[in-house]
Amino acid sequence: MTGLRGKFSAPPRRLGCLALAAALFAATASLGAISVLDTYYSPRNRERPARGSTRFIILHTTEGRSRGAGAKLSRRGEAHYMIDEVGRIYRIIDQRRVAYHCGRSMWNGRTSLDNCSIGIEMAGYHNRDLTAAQYRALKDLLTEIQAIYGVPDERVLCHSMVAYGAPNQWQRRSHRGRKRCGMRFAMTSVRARLGLTAKPARDPDVTAKRLVVADPYLHRVLYSGSATEQAQAAAKYLAKETNVIGPGRSAWDIARDEYNSADTVYVLPDGTRKNGTEIVNWRAIPRGTKVLLSEGDANPPEQVRTLGTTGATPASVAGDESLSATTIYVLPDGRCLRGNTLTAEIIAAMPTGTRVLVGYKMDGPITSRRRAFDICGPCWQEADTFYLFPGGTLMSGNTVDAGRIPRGTMVLFKN
Repeated sequence: MTGLRGKFSAPPRRLGCLALAAALFAATASLGAISVLDTYYSPRNRERPARGSTRFIILHTTEGRSRGAGAKLSRRGEAHYMIDEVGRIYRIIDQRRVAYHCGRSMWNGRTSLDNCSIGIEMAGYHNRDLTAAQYRALKDLLTEIQAIYGVPDERVLCHSMVAYGAPNQWQRRSHRGRKRCGMRFAMTSVRARLGLTAKPARDPDVTAKRLVVADPYLHRVLYSGSATEQAQAAAKYLAKETNVIGPGRSAWDIARDEYNSADTVYVLPDGTRKNGTEIVNWRAIPRGTKVLLSEGDANPPEQVRTLGTTGATPASVAGDESLSATTIYVLPDGRCLRGNTLTAEIIAAMPTGTRVLVGYKMDGPITSRRRAFDICGPCWQEADTFYLFPGGTLMSGNTVDAGRIPRGTMVLFKN
């Protein structure tokens, strides 16, 4: 058991980065008398860089019991803290380092919120209340972290507020509603018990039309003007939701971003079983199909779609954002094009074998003086970051050898 300040050893970096880290850490005070457990202290700590700023605290729910969740969070380094059902606080990633807890995220136009936030996981579910012990522990933890980093109440957000999804078979535009994670932390009654007296009145990215609302009930939970309206909207999620496809309930409604994962299994009414990568026509899935969601380490949803395979077309892959700067086309000859540099006619004539990534930035090239980390930061080695080598080979960040990435390689990473 240790205090929240904990142990920290800076990763090897250039002297400028070390100086910045030293200045940041010197300004970080001990988190008072709160004790934390290192049971799930992640081996990923040594490879995570220092976080440049801390503007937000993001609250999550594990959607499972603490024991299994803690092991997974530790293995992947997916949070800074976890609080179990009896109020014990566990440190996962040192609070001054980057933890990968937000995924594709945006708030007020700012993306990649992992780089400027602390993530706290609560053992439990998005549609169930915390235990009294969890309320006490989380309130104490928030008080300490907010005091150290100067994070105001209105920037203590839940994951469902900041997560967003790229276009898919059901949503034609980038949208809110990718996650329901932690949604109850937006409720006035819950925030009052945590000592939070302010919250966002609206979704700034929906207001600015950067995103659209894909789950109106969730939107009401997050932003309704009265506690009564919030409770009425949240009631939709209180009952155990069926995982059976039927009228008004699609694969996306059930599985969200995991709908096309290899670890999501569809059991058709005739007993046939298919995983998410084997479905061709999503709108033709018969009613009564049961969706089995993985409770372990799921493979990430398919990030790269290839035109001409499993019926993929620009419209089915990118929806209304086929001409967006964040839709990237990798042609069979190795050329890499942004959607906003093309016309609808050119996109419609894209050759079979063109690979498409939606909701991505493209930057580079890598040179002797500009490394992968310099281009995309701590996500450089993640499975959903891709490297386009000269010649057209596309490799995932978790498979590349950092010392052998050739000069001229472009980096494609989530926006």
